[in-house]
Amino acid sequence: MQTFSQSPTEPAFVQNPYPFYDRMRLTGDFAFWNDYDMPCAVSHAAVSAVLRDKRMGRAPLDAPVPDPARAAFDAIESHSMLELEAPDHTRLRRLVLRAFTSRQIAALEDGIRALCHDLIDRFPTGDFDLLTAYAQPVPVITIARLLGVPEQAADNLLRWSNAMVAMYQARLTPQIIANADHATRAFTAFLQHQIAEKRNRPGTDLLSTLIAARDGDARLSEPELISTVILLLNAGHEATVHTLGNGVRAMLDTGLRRSDPAAVEEIMRYDPPLHMFTRWVYEPCTVLGQDFARGDRIACLLGAANRDPGIWSDPNTFIPDRDGPAHVAFGGGIHFCVGAPLARLELCIALEVLWERCPQLVPASAPSYADVYHFHGLDRLMVRDASGGSI
Repeated sequence: MQTFSQSPTEPAFVQNPYPFYDRMRLTGDFAFWNDYDMPCAVSHAAVSAVLRDKRMGRAPLDAPVPDPARAAFDAIESHSMLELEAPDHTRLRRLVLRAFTSRQIAALEDGIRALCHDLIDRFPTGDFDLLTAYAQPVPVITIARLLGVPEQAADNLLRWSNAMVAMYQARLTPQIIANADHATRAFTAFLQHQIAEKRNRPGTDLLSTLIAARDGDARLSEPELISTVILLLNAGHEATVHTLGNGVRAMLDTGLRRSDPAAVEEIMRYDPPLHMFTRWVYEPCTVLGQDFARGDRIACLLGAANRDPGIWSDPNTFIPDRDGPAHVAFGGGIHFCVGAPLARLELCIALEVLWERCPQLVPASAPSYADVYHFHGLDRLMVRDASGGSI
């Protein structure tokens, strides 16, 4: 495989990583990214194969060296479904899916729609940031309602989530680590209190259901329960905010304002919120002609796979009614995103209400992507109502 160098924090790459992905993909299914010292799956076929290969997984072969500066954060990670493999992952995922049902998700629809209308009612006049006014509160308030925790905690949940998710960024610093560990401790204490209350007075919310979930003799321990709730909030919030912001930006750019399921799938293909998902190789294997050794770590570049010209014609163009195979924005294999149905519902409703209420929304200034790789999302989306009237 050919070797490439590209800083993930270089400003031009932050704003548009896709030309770099195109250069790598032209050389084959895999390329070596010097800055990460890692081979990367860059084609749709390679990413799909690696995500589903049972000879690979998320858990490292060797336990990481403990770091006191991030002890609380790492304790939560050690129980996260995202970082585990069978049999622990199988047990946790089965228990979560028993609680996180399609019926429970569908019951949120009216509440999400009412929330979107309420947020739009409060849009300021003149220029404003759609991310803070709309894209951020929709998922965090929805998840708070789903879990059955106080909605007034949404600002804290958002702050804790942002601090913890920053640990996955390329620009990691000692201050980011300290902020994340502090947020983890605060988030854990909040959830311990909520869990104690739900044990005494259970309801029909997701947190109560997770506490009661059984699969034979299996159940979630309290550390697993806390880690699972944090994962649902952090992953669900971060991805949905970025996807909604990226999608509105694409629709403002093209004038193609849609809210149907096909358009939501195209948003996630065209400009997904997560661009890199790594896997460890557990045994020597060959994937699409490329040999890997035990202990290798492979980066699946989801953003590159989703614009593979061998799969989609004109892949760098946003086409809301595009047909084609499934994108990989939600991952694949046993770690396929458990919150995908909720994310799709939130996105469809949020876009539907936004374009119904704000058909003449226009950009107020050039949008800017945040330096948060391996995520890809805007740090602001300044807009205004071109009609000049009230929304």
